[in-house]
Amino acid sequence: MPMTTEFARTAPPRADIDALQGPTVIEFGTSWCGYCRAAQPLIAEVFQDHADVRHLKIEDGSGRPLGRSFRIKLWPTLIFLDNGVELARVVRPKNISEIRNAFALIDHPVSP
Repeated sequence: MPMTTEFARTAPPRADIDALQGPTVIEFGTSWCGYCRAAQPLIAEVFQDHADVRHLKIEDGSGRPLGRSFRIKLWPTLIFLDNGVELARVVRPKNISEIRNAFALIDHPVSP
């Protein structure tokens, strides 16, 4: 799965997120957010090594239930899930290592 480049304006229900199987990264933010735009090269670089990880890019804002259910306060916030369970989050990433460390918790090789 390639990295998602556009923020989805509608979000799936939290129950659908909780039911996801395998590794997933949810990125909360907006297209006009300066912090979100600045983080894109870092996020894209790390996703090159994790093409098998599902990436959901969700537009967030006041009154948006999915973001509120994850208690999002700042953008971008990356939520790292494995089988619907949050294992890590990175808020306003400043370097690649923050993102790589979080990916290491969810992107595991499939056993034969």
